[in-house]
Amino acid sequence: MVCDDVPHDALLTDPGVRVMDVVQVVRRLTGLSLWRSQDLATQVPAVVLACVPEEDAAAAVSALRDAGARAETRERQDPDS
Repeated sequence: MVCDDVPHDALLTDPGVRVMDVVQVVRRLTGLSLWRSQDLATQVPAVVLACVPEEDAAAAVSALRDAGARAETRERQDPDS
């Protein structure tokens, strides 16, 4: 049986030059404090959202890119492999 709901991760690969804008987006997406969001945004590559539906990961990547960051979605690997 094939599952269509393969979880995805939203990965931040580079915060770009507008780091504080990216930090605010990370904060909004994750619910983390400003301090923790800044740590996450500056220690790249970083998984911003893990094991979310593809649509949510794509929306997060779009928001990060709109803020000036480089980000991508990645399909979550099978934990048994």
